[in-house]
Amino acid sequence: MIVVAVRWYLRYNLSYRDVEELLAERGVEVDHVTMYRWVQRFTPLLADAARFTRRAPGDRWFVDETYVKANGVWRYVYRAVDQHGQVIDVLVSARRDAAAARRFFTRALKALKVVPVEVVTDAAAVYPAVLADLVPAAWHHVEQYANNPVEADHSQLKHRLRPMRGLRTDRTAQTVIAGHAFVQNLRRGHYEIATETSPRLHQSTMDRQRSDTRSPCDHHGPTRWDSGRRKREEETPWPAFPQVTALFAWCARRDSNP
Repeated sequence: MIVVAVRWYLRYNLSYRDVEELLAERGVEVDHVTMYRWVQRFTPLLADAARFTRRAPGDRWFVDETYVKANGVWRYVYRAVDQHGQVIDVLVSARRDAAAARRFFTRALKALKVVPVEVVTDAAAVYPAVLADLVPAAWHHVEQYANNPVEADHSQLKHRLRPMRGLRTDRTAQTVIAGHAFVQNLRRGHYEIATETSPRLHQSTMDRQRSDTRSPCDHHGPTRWDSGRRKREEETPWPAFPQVTALFAWCARRDSNP
């Protein structure tokens, strides 16, 4: 139940009170404060449980910054995606400077243990020195429109954050934004635990993400929650693997079904 609720919050344009209402309709009484605590507590645990099944990212990284509000103050969000659409890493920072850029790349390189051969950024003056120090062999590419993949991917994050009306703290922002990236990667097939989904369905999921604003009410939960679609439920088994994160993959497969 906790995993499903956390996934709903990270995946759909819902507030904590929206998730509270959806759970109440299914006979589960949870207040919005508890939902907030669940998201902050279990999002990092789910991502950590799945990290050993994460596919290696590509060798072309597109890096850019966007903005979010935390406690009424604008913060920078460093994000990177590879040529396959996998979100490499995210970092919320109070500043947009060389120290923040260095911290972002250091985190990503340490976590993934993959060194890119090409890094595409905007023309910010801080990047050349940082990249020359951390990934000296990588080709640093700066050209108009070359960074469009990550800039386009920002829209997915902005779309999710809009109903929140700002985030409480920098830590809250980091948790939610990292959780959103985790769900994006899972739905796009960048984790081995989701390999039962066919490549065609993965591509269909990616193609639909820009315009997909449906809520959990439009999808299928366990049979005991949605008796009106019992036949569909019987045709879709529960996951056989033991990891709790596999439930995310199971839900992602259901999202992709036509």
